[in-house]
Amino acid sequence: MMGTILMVIAWTLGVVLNYLESINKIRASPFIFCYSLVSLMATAIVVRTLKETHHAGQDPFKALVVFLAFNCTHFVVESWPRGCLAVQRNSSVGEYEKANFFSRITFHFMQPIVSLGYKRPLVQEDIDSLMPKEMQAEQSHIHLSTRWNAQKAKCTSSNTTPSLMKAILFSFKNQWVPLILIRILTSIMTYVSPQLLNSLLGFIQSYVSPNETDHKPVELGIILAFGMFFSSLAVTFLNGQLQATSTNQGLEVRTALMSMIYRKALRLSNSARQKSTAGEITNHMSVDAERWPMSLPTVITSISIPLDIGIATWMLYEQIGWSIFVGIAAVILMLPIQAKLAGYFQYFRVGKMKAMDSRLRLLNEVLVGMKIVKLYNWEEPFKERIAVARRSELEFIKRSAIVVACIGAAFSSTPFIITLVSFAVYATHGGPGATPGDMNPQKIFVSITLFGLLSRPISVMAGILTHLTNITVATTRIQKFLLSEELDETMIEREPEDSGGDEGRPVIEIKDSAVFAWCPEHAPIETEKQKKEYKKEEEKKQEAAEAKARKENKPIPERKPAEEIDYSPTLTNINLSVSKGTLIAIVGRIGQGKTSLLSALIGEMYKRQGTVRIRGRVAYAAQHAWILNMTLRDNITFGLDFDQEKYDRIVAASGLLPDIEMLPAGDQTEIGERGINLSGGQKQRVSLARAAYQDADVYLLDDPLSAVDAHVDQHLWENLIGPEGLLKDKTRLLVTHGIHHLEHVDQILVIKDGQITEDGHYDDLMGSKGAFYQLIDEYSINARKDRKKKRLIKSEGSEIEIEGEQEGSLEGEDEEDRSNAGTQKGAEKAVKKVDLVAKKDEKSAELIAAEKMVMGRVSWDVYRIYFRAASYRTSVFCVFMYLLVQCCQIGTNLWLQHWTAASPGESRSPDMFLGVYAAITVVYMILMFCFSYALMVWAGVRATMRLHDGLLDSIMKLPMSFFDTTPLGRIVNRFSTDIFATDNTLPWSFVSIFIYGFGVIGTISVIASTTPIFLAIIPPLAVGFVLVQMYYIRPSRSLKRIDSTSRSPVYQHFTETLVGVSTIRAMGAEDRFILQNEVKSTISANAYFTYQMVARWLQIRLETLGACIVLSAALFVVLERRSLNPGMVGLALSYALTVTSDITMLVQYYCELQNQLVSVERIDEYLTKNCEPPAHLPSDSSLPENWPQAGHIEFRNYSTRYRQGLDLVVKDISFEVQPAEKVGIVGRTGAGKSSLTLALFRIIEAANSHWAQSSHNGADLDTMQTKVVEDADLEKVAVDEDGGSIWIDGVEISTVGLSQLRKNLAIIPQDPTLFAGTVRENLDPFDELEDAELWVALERAHLKEHVSSLAGGLSFKVSQNGDNFSVGQRSLICLARALLRKTKILILDEATAAVDVETDELIQNTIRKEFKDRTILTIAHRIKTVMDSDKILVLEKGQVEEFETPIHLIRNKESLFFKLARQAGEIKGEEEEGK
Repeated sequence: MMGTILMVIAWTLGVVLNYLESINKIRASPFIFCYSLVSLMATAIVVRTLKETHHAGQDPFKALVVFLAFNCTHFVVESWPRGCLAVQRNSSVGEYEKANFFSRITFHFMQPIVSLGYKRPLVQEDIDSLMPKEMQAEQSHIHLSTRWNAQKAKCTSSNTTPSLMKAILFSFKNQWVPLILIRILTSIMTYVSPQLLNSLLGFIQSYVSPNETDHKPVELGIILAFGMFFSSLAVTFLNGQLQATSTNQGLEVRTALMSMIYRKALRLSNSARQKSTAGEITNHMSVDAERWPMSLPTVITSISIPLDIGIATWMLYEQIGWSIFVGIAAVILMLPIQAKLAGYFQYFRVGKMKAMDSRLRLLNEVLVGMKIVKLYNWEEPFKERIAVARRSELEFIKRSAIVVACIGAAFSSTPFIITLVSFAVYATHGGPGATPGDMNPQKIFVSITLFGLLSRPISVMAGILTHLTNITVATTRIQKFLLSEELDETMIEREPEDSGGDEGRPVIEIKDSAVFAWCPEHAPIETEKQKKEYKKEEEKKQEAAEAKARKENKPIPERKPAEEIDYSPTLTNINLSVSKGTLIAIVGRIGQGKTSLLSALIGEMYKRQGTVRIRGRVAYAAQHAWILNMTLRDNITFGLDFDQEKYDRIVAASGLLPDIEMLPAGDQTEIGERGINLSGGQKQRVSLARAAYQDADVYLLDDPLSAVDAHVDQHLWENLIGPEGLLKDKTRLLVTHGIHHLEHVDQILVIKDGQITEDGHYDDLMGSKGAFYQLIDEYSINARKDRKKKRLIKSEGSEIEIEGEQEGSLEGEDEEDRSNAGTQKGAEKAVKKVDLVAKKDEKSAELIAAEKMVMGRVSWDVYRIYFRAASYRTSVFCVFMYLLVQCCQIGTNLWLQHWTAASPGESRSPDMFLGVYAAITVVYMILMFCFSYALMVWAGVRATMRLHDGLLDSIMKLPMSFFDTTPLGRIVNRFSTDIFATDNTLPWSFVSIFIYGFGVIGTISVIASTTPIFLAIIPPLAVGFVLVQMYYIRPSRSLKRIDSTSRSPVYQHFTETLVGVSTIRAMGAEDRFILQNEVKSTISANAYFTYQMVARWLQIRLETLGACIVLSAALFVVLERRSLNPGMVGLALSYALTVTSDITMLVQYYCELQNQLVSVERIDEYLTKNCEPPAHLPSDSSLPENWPQAGHIEFRNYSTRYRQGLDLVVKDISFEVQPAEKVGIVGRTGAGKSSLTLALFRIIEAANSHWAQSSHNGADLDTMQTKVVEDADLEKVAVDEDGGSIWIDGVEISTVGLSQLRKNLAIIPQDPTLFAGTVRENLDPFDELEDAELWVALERAHLKEHVSSLAGGLSFKVSQNGDNFSVGQRSLICLARALLRKTKILILDEATAAVDVETDELIQNTIRKEFKDRTILTIAHRIKTVMDSDKILVLEKGQVEEFETPIHLIRNKESLFFKLARQAGEIKGEEEEGK
């Protein structure tokens, strides 16, 4: 009695403590839950024992029954979810962290998400913050990076290589312990069912005896049946936790690796950046890091393989004695072959990943330069380059698939081989004294079950080896990247501006004759192994090139000599001292080192000698303006707090107010990726405004004035950069090719051949009569004005002075001109205008919409797309082949059952039975290999090849409007993650569907044939499975799509970062970008976590239903015990034990297949988009030979817009250009100048024309805001149905195929783009010309001397984006391209904006000489560039304002051209002449 009283008191106190915990803790204690469960089980056992010992009528028994009821109640209360408690409602942590123990092991905490997803498609907001905090990017990065950095430091001191794998294992060592324990416990529990099966078969066997006393009690059979049920249930819960924990662990590693890769990318040195291109680095994040959550759940099972094999062997030894060791020996003999195959697989996997890197690198470059690719009609050669890389990748995929087919056939036949060898020995010599063993049903089918359990760890070794290889290869690749060289942050000594000391100290100081280079001083030391690998790779490339040449009947290419790398410095003997508040101009010819000097100051170069010291914060405006995919305001503020007054001043000073007025949502308009909806000048001004907003101490401005019109140039000088500008009190280093401002700067640096050859004030340098003096003397307006040397154009007795450079004074410009030029003065005007634009409709602010996510189930059309790509015939063949495989698999067991069922008098020859069994096994292996080969190689490789080729072909044919409104990360995601799924994951999913689908059908057939009454429970169980699957598939699909779309922002942000990494580092914005990466990575990880947890929710419920099948089969066997054949019972129950996992795996893989098919769906989304007009048309054959022969151009009432439904950018234009006529095109920003060139190349089509409508993608208009056109003031007007036309030599260009049109036009674009490869490939990608022709073109482009000096000459490797050439040199290569294209029409779009005046003059002379018989359209900021044109086309608001000779327009002082020329300082009025 005392014990009972004490127990009541203890439980009362426990309940009180439990209540207090529930109102103070967000999560119930797992220890109390476990105590309650153990107490419940112990009490139930005691109650049953008392009942069996006939103590049911006594008081202790009654008290225990009451206590049992109390225990049950407490267990239910403790298990019940507590989401409604106040402490949980007020907590901000996710559902996972609130969930109690029972909710976690059953994954009930996901129920609200599943229910919501069943009712409607889920969106990102529905799943926010579900993931535990420790798995978020910040925390996981701290865990791993701390260990990695410590290991690096340790290995540096010992001169060894750190291991990233070791760092990962040790960083998360606390998480590995529960994983290992769960796995071991799962293995142990797995072997409980065979023991119970053995007892149950013994129970059935007892009823074979006619003696009633031998029959065992029915209660035992029922207990055994329920024992099998609960053991299956226990394995289910343990497996669920194992899968969830391992997936979460893998996800945590993935998130940490992504963060480390991102941070490393921000610190890479220039040399390392050249080796690791953007595509390769993105691959590390999108593919390599992804291997951890994908592969770890499989790899973790390897922990228990020795235990699994040990337990199974011991239990089999109990059944068939020493014979089992012979079977195991047979398997061991197969291991060397499997190990060899695994080695081949790893080799092919590494090769596949390298080929994938190469493909994505090429693809990334093509996507970045897509406009250039289209303008030059280079789609086909670039498609071929990508196809070469893809063919190499497919070859590796094919070979690895063959290896996998071999491994799969070997491992899947392992249980048959063990069974065959073991039973052969047992049947002949396994009994006592080497006599034949007793082959009874109990022994046979318990052994078969155990053979299955024994073969499982052996057979999964194929998958484990595959996944282990994936993880190892991926981790090694990431490790190599993380060990890449970093910037030496100590190269620049940085001090705060207010660091005290002498105020007279220079703000920037370079001393000790500093030397800077873009590469290390010496070549990296290579090991013999690396040299051999490099040599082997080069030989493979040569063999591939020779094979290609033979195939195309071309001469065999010569072996390339070893690539020579020039390690000489770029800047030498640099000494510089800059005082606070000074304005320094850096001048010199192209390629002399101006940009390099600024790069040295921001720490981008290698400092080999000298000292560099900078005081204060630095702001940097790169030569190529870097624009982020965010609003205009966010681009300017760049992460700083918004200050309205400062912002207004800077926007006004940057000349952005008229541009903001044109934008649909003012400064809240989203600027597309790479600033696609801004002109070059607008992008440069945004970059300048961003730098100004930083309120830094030192401003490094790399040629920001080259991309702007003359009047904007003057405005920026007066209001922002110059002596009276907004930055007048700041230290400014300005690289410029313009010489008109040089008189007004404090100091001038002349760079020549990488040295500062002259340094001083303008007057001092002019007085020294050096190279600077000669430059000014020859090209400056003011110098010639001072000497009164004027070039006059005489016309009808009047003289008008034409000065020689765009950059002149604005003397004589009246207020009206200034107003027309868009000059803004005063903060009041700025505030007024910014306030005005802020009120615009914010709905039109968004340019890039959220990625499209299809709702609902994956349609059968997606299956049809994949099967068609794989070939219907091959798909049917695969189904037929696996049907035969499954027949063989069932046939082996039926044959064994037949053997054991032989009547006692019947002769049973072991030789015959074992011979048939062996024959079935061999046939099984052959069929399994054929099935795997057909599915993985014939169907899988064919499908992924067709899908990739179709996707590439479609992308190349999409109109430019698609690329303007689609982030690169989104497209790259299709070619990386989605194509990777079709390469690897989808074929495996189909294999799994076949294996488990036919396995379930076979199991149910066998059970039903044994106990027909079992068919009665199939309908309710089937309904249960279907309902659970239907309930799951809806949220699962939504979550998979959320997972896919949540990755794109990560890759997009990463790609943007890689492009602007110099600006980020210079401005010290690394921490902010790292934070943005963490946020996006956490969102992506949270989506994957939710998807996986919902999958576990399904697993628990399916396997519980599967356990019901086991229970039903066992109970029916007990009920029908007198009429059943023990052999068939053994066969049925051995199958029933596997059906739980088989059904679960079938549904999971079906759902996984559905989710993987989302990748096919996403690929098909791009395949079905409307393409631009055809490259070739039937009418091309009727074109005159060598069309166009004359170069006659005529615009007839032509109107165009960037996309259907947008405002017109060009309106009703009509003009005619005669053959060989030189026409200059001028106009203010937004006048429609560049739109004309795009129209000529049909990058944009005539408004409302057939081609404009057929190439328009409605989704762009429906979901993505319009591209901000150059002329937002141009009102919508009615135009002709076809929007007019353009005629070249009497042929309307809309009737000509795009390829035929574009290859017969030449252009030197505003943004000179080079692609990775050789100089030769950049000049002649079709490989049509001789080297001599290329050298002649380079000579005429004034670049021969430079290219000749490069290692390899024409074979010199151009780095990604042409980064190892200056912008000016890139422009000259583009000129050489134009020279090589023997076309009659040439368009120059701001072609010389990025070159110095001297080179500009040389280029103009070349153009005048080499293109004298061609029609030339020239768009230029420098008015002088078009002054010697035959005619000037003046555009204003998309319409032709004037079209006359320069003389005629200049004579008319009311003409717009006259005003533009005077604003540019090109002419002086008569009043000026009089002075």
